[in-house]
Formats: sequence, C-alpha cells, structure tokens
Amino acid sequence: MTADDPTTPDASTASKPGRKNNPEATRQNILDVAREEFANLGFSGGRVDAIAERTRTTKRMIYYYFGSKEGLYLAVLEQAYSDIRRIENTLNLDNLEPEQAIRTLIDFTFDYQEQHEDFIRLVSIENIHRAEHMKDSTVIANLNVTVIDTIGRILDAGRATGVFRNPISPTDLHLMISAFCFFRVSNRHTFTLIFHQDLAAPATRARHKAMIADAIISLLKSDGTAPVLPLAHST
Repeated sequence: MTADDPTTPDASTASKPGRKNNPEATRQNILDVAREEFANLGFSGGRVDAIAERTRTTKRMIYYYFGSKEGLYLAVLEQAYSDIRRIENTLNLDNLEPEQAIRTLIDFTFDYQEQHEDFIRLVSIENIHRAEHMKDSTVIANLNVTVIDTIGRILDAGRATGVFRNPISPTDLHLMISAFCFFRVSNRHTFTLIFHQDLAAPATRARHKAMIADAIISLLKSDGTAPVLPLAHST
C-alpha cells in the first residue's frame, strides 16, 4: 500500500469529519488546496495525504469525491481552464468593435496569466507529462472551443468591415497571444536573472502589454500571405 492508497488506514478519519452539510463547499476546498499542492510540487510530488491534512475533510473523502489522485489532478486542471474561459465569456467581446475586442482579449490574457502563476505552472507540468492526464477530458476540449469560436467571429467581423485583412486562423492568433503572455510568467525568473530586467515592474508591464497589442493589431491589418486553415480547436 502507498501513502495515497484509499485502502490505507486513515487515522484522521474520526477526528476530521467531512462537512456533510455543505458538500459543494467541501469539494471546492479540496480543489483549492489541491491546486496549490500540484502547482507547487507537480502531479508526482503532490500528495493526497498533504491535501487532506490542509482541508476540512479526510483522505477517504477526497477519494469519495474524485476517485483517485489522478481524478483529483484532472479536476484541478479542468477547473483551472474553466476559470479563465468563464471570465473570458464575461468580456462581451462580440459587442465590441473588432480592434477593441482583440485589444481587450490581449489585455485580459496578459493580466490573468500574470496574476495566476499557479495556472501557468499547472499547464507547464501537464506539458511535461505530454498532456496524458487531460487528453481524454471532454470538459477541457469543450471549454477551449469557446475562445477559438469567439476569436473567429471577431476576425470575420473585422475582415467584413475591412479593418482586418490578414487571413490568420483563430487558433494561430490564440497561440500568438498566449505565447507572449505565457512566456513572461513561465520564464520570469530565468529571464530576470539573465537579462536583469524585472518583468513585474509597472513600466515594463505597460510596455509589454502595449507591444503585444500593437504587434497583433499591425499583423491583422496587414495583407499577409498565410492561408486560412480549417478551424481546429486547441486544448
């Protein structure tokens, strides 16, 4: 038996009863603590025993809610993607002029990823695992369809009015925006050490945010030569 085996005797079961009167609060508490545990230590290093110790429940209750350590980890990933997509859906991008919609999306992505370093670490860790845990998640696949569809509508509207001319695909544009914003957080410490530039400094943040927005808008307004590819939803 391992420390994370649900059949392992749990001495804390009697002293730490679950919050049966509020199962959703209990489940969310587990997810919050597990997100921090996995973001800091990865899937392999994260321990269900440690998560149980820090929550208002027990290890056996964690397995009751999530089935296994893998199930808990996947639930953390699904909620991490759900959080960012849920806020994106409140931006009302379809109601903005195309250029303003793209700038608003960039502004949100830039700020969100900088303010949620745990999200960046979770995605990086899952890439180390070659997406083996989330590859079968229909939840994540369906969630990420929304941002691609939204970008597609914005690009179509911009091209229809002549504001945008570049035939870039929604998925490629999403990749360009995410790449810059993601790198600033995922490589912050090594970049700062090597180039002696504090990426969190207000002046640097403002310059980088304006730089990526202006670069993307300039690209969209250019004629471009890249062919429009069939829509492919990223995960």
